[in-house]
Amino acid sequence: MEKLGVIYILTNPSFPEYVKIGYADDIGRRLQQLNRSECIPFAFRVYATYEVSSRLSDLKIHSIIDKLNPNLRSIETTSGQKRVREFYAMSPGDAYALLEAIAEIHGCVDKLRLIKPSSEETLAEVTAQEIDTESTERAANFSFSKCQIPVGDEIEYAYDESLKAKVVDDRNVEYNGVTMSLTALAKELSGKKYSIAGPKFFKYKGEWLNDRRQRLGV
Repeated sequence: MEKLGVIYILTNPSFPEYVKIGYADDIGRRLQQLNRSECIPFAFRVYATYEVSSRLSDLKIHSIIDKLNPNLRSIETTSGQKRVREFYAMSPGDAYALLEAIAEIHGCVDKLRLIKPSSEETLAEVTAQEIDTESTERAANFSFSKCQIPVGDEIEYAYDESLKAKVVDDRNVEYNGVTMSLTALAKELSGKKYSIAGPKFFKYKGEWLNDRRQRLGV
């Protein structure tokens, strides 16, 4: 298969509830174009790419997503004109699973790449999480059961996903044989001494705990 470009999945901490899915002949150049804008506080990053031989491949994927759920795509009417964008209200993991299924059907799994975020990109994600209002976090205590995270499952620390903690009950985790709250563990791993919201520092199966809570409406 002759490579022309890639279908990409992009994420941006500025709007974590959306992913951008599109096509680019040169993904590096596309990122530069998107990140020139001063209208968004954080930069786009590449979550995954899928090498393809047709410049229309992303349109086919858009069609598949729209047929599965037409409410996922960002569509608005401005000044009487409908604006249909390449943004979808879905998690990066769900978007990747869709590309993975298509790659498996075509026998091209080797053309699919999941891109590990750089330390700068991870820091930007955490910073965006910290910008959220702390009052909302304190008003609604985090609950593993409400977020459908079973006791015994593991969560990972955002800065270093090799650091994992096991859920031991609805509020606490076990790390290095010690049971503690998410906030206590976040302080230990981050070195931060001031009051912080623990869920902002952890992910479950690649999804931010706060994003999961918001997605599930709890």
